[in-house]
Amino acid sequence: MNILPAIDIIGGKAVRLFKGDYAQMTVYNDDPVAVAKHFEECGAKFIHLVDLEGAKSGGTPNIDTVRRIVESMSLFAEIGGGIRSMEVIEKYMSIGVGRVILGTAAVTDEAFLVEAVKKYGSAIAVGIDIKDGYVAIKGWTENSQYTFLEFCKKMQEIGVGTVICTDISKDGAMRGTNRELYKELSQKFSMNIIASGGVSSIEDVKALKDMGIYGAIIGKAYYTGAIDLREACEVAG
Repeated sequence: MNILPAIDIIGGKAVRLFKGDYAQMTVYNDDPVAVAKHFEECGAKFIHLVDLEGAKSGGTPNIDTVRRIVESMSLFAEIGGGIRSMEVIEKYMSIGVGRVILGTAAVTDEAFLVEAVKKYGSAIAVGIDIKDGYVAIKGWTENSQYTFLEFCKKMQEIGVGTVICTDISKDGAMRGTNRELYKELSQKFSMNIIASGGVSSIEDVKALKDMGIYGAIIGKAYYTGAIDLREACEVAG
């Protein structure tokens, strides 16, 4: 299994939100490049980036920070946060990002998703944020008409290779991840499933690895010291 330590970016700084609430933000480091280098030193092979300002605006306000991160290390970088056009995808690809994550746009603009998958193939992932059994959109403020299983089926049919599934109720809460959810997804779909939200102990990492999950995102648990990243990478194999 792959460990994907996360950097959420606002104003060029590494931050974390509690359950996606911008009003509940903690700044963990003023230098995301140093954080990324530490990920690499701990044995990570991937890095998960989110432009939280881009998620609101649909632009790339932190692209210079992303570029500096990508240029400073050799980790495979994926990024999400308000990616709603081919132009934005191309901007990220041009600076060395390996995979972009479509969120709300994948739900609301199927033609865009299909075009992106057709052009970029496995470099397109979809973020599926789950709230009360439904796919949430617009920064988790609204539920779409899709249940998460319906939407996963649709993504697989379109040809999406990787989905990042977040149980919103677990995100940043440090109460463990939703193991039953990921077990169900891994049994029903052949896409790469990345677990996100609530991965807060080495036991979570072991459990996800044992069920054959492709990857796990570690965010707050890294910053608070609840998970030793080096140990997590070793356990994940």
